[in-house]
Formats: sequence, structure tokens, C-alpha cells
Amino acid sequence: MSILSKLYSHKLPVLVATLALAAGAAHAVDVAVKLSGDAEVPPVSTAASGTGSITVAADKSVSGMVMTNGVAGSMAHIHMAAAGKNGGVIIPLTNQGDGHWGVQDGAKLTDAQYEAFKAGELYVNVHSAAHPGGEIRAQIKP
Repeated sequence: MSILSKLYSHKLPVLVATLALAAGAAHAVDVAVKLSGDAEVPPVSTAASGTGSITVAADKSVSGMVMTNGVAGSMAHIHMAAAGKNGGVIIPLTNQGDGHWGVQDGAKLTDAQYEAFKAGELYVNVHSAAHPGGEIRAQIKP
């Protein structure tokens, strides 16, 4: 075996691993969300609103942030349920001040939650004292 052949044979596994990692990163899905009271179940009449982005990676890890206006949020979460339905909390968001709510580091979906995500059956909402069940909401649709 020539020196050139040995060199390529040793670098090939590294190249394949690098390409595999790059392909996995490419499969992350960034979803823009626009929260409103109309999307809550039941709908809420409010001037509050919110925007943000939720990212779900191929390894099912979740990251992102939601920014709100016109609401003194008491808590925020990602829930699992289709539009028009309410569901249980799967990922709590952390209040980062000034109406900013972030997904906690290390958040990850289960297999069933990931399938629900792909079907558009996750949502993010922000709760308030006036609307403890949720004041504004958006479906997370890939």
C-alpha cells in the first residue's frame, strides 16, 4: 500500500464523520412563531402579542426564545396538543426578563413528542395572572 493510499484511508473515516455531523445539523428545523390570544383555547381577547423562534434539531434537542408585548407573563411553556386543543406541559420556558422567555438548556423531546412536533401538534404559550390557562399562544408548525 502506498503512502498516499494509507493517508487517504486514515482520513476517510474522519471525512465521513464530519459529513454525517454536518448533515445532522442541516436537519434542524427553525420555526417562527407569532403568539396571539385568538390562538388560545378558548380564545382570549387581549392586546398582548408575541414573536419568537423555536428550533428542533435532528437529535430532538430544543432551543429558542419568545418575546412578548403587552402581557405580564407569569410563566410560559411548550405543550403537546393540536390546534384547538389544550395539552400538557412538555418544556417549561425560563423568564429572562423584559418579556423574554427562553427554552432551558438541555431540553429534548421524546420520540412521541418529536412525532407530534413533525405533525404540528406542539404549541408555545404564555400565561398571566389575568389568564392563568394562557393569554397568548402559537402552534409550532415545521
